[in-house]
Amino acid sequence: MPHSGLITLEQFIVDQQSLYKDAGGSLSRIFRSLELAAKVVNRDVRKAGLVDILGNHGSTNTHGEDQKKLDVIANDVFIAALSKSGEVSVIISEENDDPVFIEGCENEKYIIAIDPLDGSSNIDVNASIGTIFSIYRRSSVTQAPTAEDCMQKGKHQVAAGYIIYGSSTMLVYTTGLGVNGFTLDDSIQEFCLSHPNIQIPQNGKVFSVNEGNYADFPQGIRNYIDYCKVKDKETNRPYGARYIGSLIADFHRNLLKGGIFMYPATEKTPNGKLRLMYECNPMAFIVEQAGGMASTGQGRILDLVCTDLHQRAPIYIGSSNMVELCVNMLNESAVTAN
Repeated sequence: MPHSGLITLEQFIVDQQSLYKDAGGSLSRIFRSLELAAKVVNRDVRKAGLVDILGNHGSTNTHGEDQKKLDVIANDVFIAALSKSGEVSVIISEENDDPVFIEGCENEKYIIAIDPLDGSSNIDVNASIGTIFSIYRRSSVTQAPTAEDCMQKGKHQVAAGYIIYGSSTMLVYTTGLGVNGFTLDDSIQEFCLSHPNIQIPQNGKVFSVNEGNYADFPQGIRNYIDYCKVKDKETNRPYGARYIGSLIADFHRNLLKGGIFMYPATEKTPNGKLRLMYECNPMAFIVEQAGGMASTGQGRILDLVCTDLHQRAPIYIGSSNMVELCVNMLNESAVTAN
């Protein structure tokens, strides 16, 4: 029997749903579908080395990247589960060129944006990977949904979260009332509340960035990276450099312990590399709800206008004081250059 003090994800969502007068159980059903799909993907991730689901699938996604076999499996699993929830009219996925319109659900009010397996380049080396999801409400359900219905600003998200498949499997989410984390208890196959009311420290001791691209970064970002490495007892510098190449892993660590994650624009990727709808918006919603900050370098991520389902954006996200200083250095350098 589970310990009497445990609170499952389903119990928690039902309790929170009472705070939304128009929720009507819809979010509970969506989260049940996300939870089921997460358990299936977690099972496949755990046995990846034992069966033929590692390596490339032999195709590429809409961004021209090789799709890993688990990428395709995870995409199919989440789309199938969410399609059966009866609450979702459209699913947009990082792995699909076009939106998936759910037959028979044309009048349902929710849209899901999902990155089924973030950090999939790490699959073959057994590093942490995860799933990122975001929920939007359609402005009107009186007509058939369109791709344009999906292109909303991040500030209009109803909920966002991620599942990280690491040393333990965790689901972290927000509905705009703070951030809570749930760890999968394998013995009862339930996500149980383990990290209530997560608050990111205003300052951290870690910076996360691919320094291999240092020479291609804007001068202001190079200045900030140099600042992070300078010895200064008053500000506890130098900071530690931590970068695994999996947004979800780097973000999760910084969310719990404090830090900044950066993916600047470069000459090769002038609009940044991470996807606005599938990565930047959901993580920005989560970090703001935890007391942190997320910026494009020019403004708030959640205010960025979406003009393409697969558009990219630069991102600076994490502890508020660190992000603010980083963005200030970026902009000051740009003014000086001009």
